[in-house]
Amino acid sequence: MPETRPAAATPLLSATDLRKTYALPHGRTLHAVDGVSIDVMPGEVLGLVGESGCGKSTLGRSLIRLAEPSSGRIVFDGRDITTLPERTLRPLRQQMQMVFQDSYASLNPRRRIGDLLAEPLRVHKKPGGQKWTSAAIAARQTELMDLVGLGHQALERYPHEFSGGQRQRINIARALALSPRLIVADEPVSALDVSVQAQIVNLFADLQDHLGLTYVFVAHDLAVVRQISTRVAVMYLGAIVEIGETDAVLHRPAHPYTLALTQAVPRPVPGEHRPTPLRGDVPSPISRPAGCRFHTRCPIAQDRCKVEEPALRTIGPGQDVACHYPNHWAD
Repeated sequence: MPETRPAAATPLLSATDLRKTYALPHGRTLHAVDGVSIDVMPGEVLGLVGESGCGKSTLGRSLIRLAEPSSGRIVFDGRDITTLPERTLRPLRQQMQMVFQDSYASLNPRRRIGDLLAEPLRVHKKPGGQKWTSAAIAARQTELMDLVGLGHQALERYPHEFSGGQRQRINIARALALSPRLIVADEPVSALDVSVQAQIVNLFADLQDHLGLTYVFVAHDLAVVRQISTRVAVMYLGAIVEIGETDAVLHRPAHPYTLALTQAVPRPVPGEHRPTPLRGDVPSPISRPAGCRFHTRCPIAQDRCKVEEPALRTIGPGQDVACHYPNHWAD
C-alpha cells in the first residue's frame, strides 16, 4: 500500500450530492449514482470498490462528465464544471482523462498506434495555445512510448498485434498525451492475467510518482486497491457507505458490507475459517429498499435500519461510515 500523501487544502475534484439516473419504460427510474459527495485531493489515489452494478463506473465517468450527471455539483480545480457547455469544457478535458476497462475496444483497430497517440495532440493545443508541430508530435509519441515501457517501434503497428497488457499500456500512453492532472481508471486491470495486473498497477504507481498524477481508480479486486490506493470509497447501490484511509477501511472496516468484501478476498491458508458469504442478491437500483440500502443483506440489521437511512458520518481519524451500528460485530 502506498504511503498516505499530505492532504492539500483544496480538492482537485469535488462532487456534492451527485446523482445520475436513467429513465426507463413505464415511468421507472434507475438510480445509478444516488447522492454522492466526495473530494479527491491532489496527488492521491482514491479507490472506488464494490460489487458489480453498484455504480462505481458511472460515478467515475460522471465526475469528469463523460456521463452527464442528473443533478448535483462538480468542481474541478476550483471551477464549477457541472453545467459548462461542451465548447467551454473542452479545454479542461486535457486535464481530465480516462483509461477504460476493455483495452481492445478502446483502440481503433484500423489505425496505427502512432495515429492514435497523435490524435489528441492534433485536436488540442499546447497549454500556451500553440499548435503541435509535426516534429513536436513525433517527439511526444516517442516520449509516451518510453513512459509506458514500449519502444518507438510500436508506433507503426496496429492494436491487434499487441497483448492485452500492452494494449492497456497504449491506452495509458494516450491518456497521458496531453499531460493531464487527473486520470479516472475504470477497472483497468480486471481483464488481464494476474501477473500482468501487477505490472500495470506498478506502472500506474510509477507514473504517479514521476508525473504527480491524481487517480480515481475503480476496481472490484481489493488486493489491487490495497496496493495502489491512498484512500478507499466503498459503494453500494449507488451510494458511498464507507470512505477513509486505505489501512483503516480495509483492515478495520466499520460497515458490515465493507467487512464482507474484505472477508471474501481468497486466502489459501489450509484450515482457515471461511466466512459466511453475503446473503441474497443486490437489490435493484430501480426500487432500492427503504431505510438503509444494505439492510436486506445485513447480518446485524435492526428495525431502525428498515426505516431510517444512515448518514455518512465520521467515526474515527480518516474514516467515515454510513451505518447506524458501525463496528457492532466487534462488541
